[in-house]
Amino acid sequence: MRHLVLVLGDQLNADASAFDGFDVKQDTVWMAEVAGESEHVHSTKPRIAIFLASMRHFRDALRARGITVHYMALDDAVNSQTLAGELARAVKKLKPAKCIVTEPGEHRVWRDLEEAAAKTGVPLEMRVDRHFLCTINEFRQHALGRKQLRMEFFYREVRRRHCVLVDDAGEPEGGQWNFDHDNRGSFPKAGPGKLPAPVVFEPDTLTREVLRLVNARFAKHYGELESFDWPVTPAQARRTLDDFIEHRLADFGKYQDAMWTNEPWLYHSRLSAAMNLKLLDPRDVIGAAEKACRAGKVPLASAEGFIRQILGWREYVRGVYWLKMPAYAELNVLKADEPLPEFYWTGKTEMACLNDAIGQTLRHGYAHHIQRLMVTGLYSLLLGVRPAEICGWYLGVYVDAVEWVELPNTLGMSQYADGGVMASKPYVATGKYIDRMSNYCAGCRFDPEKRTGDDACPFTTLYWDFLLRHEKLLAANQRMALQVKNIVRLKPDDIAAIRKRTAEIRKHGGAPKPSETPDLFVT
Repeated sequence: MRHLVLVLGDQLNADASAFDGFDVKQDTVWMAEVAGESEHVHSTKPRIAIFLASMRHFRDALRARGITVHYMALDDAVNSQTLAGELARAVKKLKPAKCIVTEPGEHRVWRDLEEAAAKTGVPLEMRVDRHFLCTINEFRQHALGRKQLRMEFFYREVRRRHCVLVDDAGEPEGGQWNFDHDNRGSFPKAGPGKLPAPVVFEPDTLTREVLRLVNARFAKHYGELESFDWPVTPAQARRTLDDFIEHRLADFGKYQDAMWTNEPWLYHSRLSAAMNLKLLDPRDVIGAAEKACRAGKVPLASAEGFIRQILGWREYVRGVYWLKMPAYAELNVLKADEPLPEFYWTGKTEMACLNDAIGQTLRHGYAHHIQRLMVTGLYSLLLGVRPAEICGWYLGVYVDAVEWVELPNTLGMSQYADGGVMASKPYVATGKYIDRMSNYCAGCRFDPEKRTGDDACPFTTLYWDFLLRHEKLLAANQRMALQVKNIVRLKPDDIAAIRKRTAEIRKHGGAPKPSETPDLFVT
């Protein structure tokens, strides 16, 4: 055999560079389902299921084109349950002259494949991942000589390079690069009204087999599969894109930061998992949004805000990941050392915002970016959770989680553990921010206005404790100056009460002592 083309679980695009020059008569594709990829961090059932279902559909699509696929199923009796073990077995059996793979999305997998290939004695060729609009080397050139990296400057550069929402002179449509100020709306107290339901996909026979397998093989893993309806093929992903552009993109911008109880989707796209598995090309997504904007179907602010998430943040975090790894994963500038609260795995907490965000995460493997940044992420940051633990949680619970995107967003943007590589300041706020952007506080026993007392919002208590603990570090950050100055308004008795309340929260596993009244526990 000439070439063994390795296809990983997040590389399900038939136009990947690994397929360049593929000869159906001489080459073979290798794919493997292994438990190790679901257990190196504790992955939830929805995350495991979307990977396996998408992989099996991709395998069958390749075979329908006459391509030979050497596929190791999770429940095969001889499966070693590691990528390295299965690659070694395949090489020994098939005896390829060379192995070829597109760049993996995780440093650990890259290293393991190189080491496994070296042991077999068969050359391994790593090819550039063309799925992204900015290569790893291009980002390194962007970063070269810069004292600080900032997404906004990168975003403008790639928009010009790819001619997205720019005029003939390379200037931004509408006269400004960023419409973030226009995209911070919250819903009225009466609620969001009737929301356009996103297109969903009833699991077919192949997906149902995967769901049964995951429930059996990973019975002790958290998460639910009863409502699994994610796109697992390129055709389904394209339908999801078309549905979003037609029915929700117009209002996405204004309400992208808003939250509402028992409304997980709102105006969001449900496209991140499809893109990260590479069922959908980001160029198609960006192009569809831009086309709708130019046709007058959606406001410029909505189109720009959505495109910025893909062309800006998505490409930027991947660049930071490969620029800074592997040392990046060990950073802990704030010296956070608290354990991750148990309720992150169950949703059982009286804090309404965390109950809702974690509950939907366990049901669907999904929460939108503000729920991640300003609810689950904010609480972890304020409490002082060890970065490795909260990063492992984010990587394990979300259907769109691949380490290249999850680690910089969590460790850097959310937890500020990198000291400002990803974000220019820690994103910290009291419970009043959550009250402003959602209806969570209306159904909660805690008061976001209060920082001490049994009914004080833990976010508000921990916010002030965070400022007190890190006052010296934060005072040196210009963007935090006003928040830090508020400390001087605290009297000694206030500080003592904040610290006492914080100690009580930590004593009870990172949450307030439960009340005697029924709470909002997820069932």
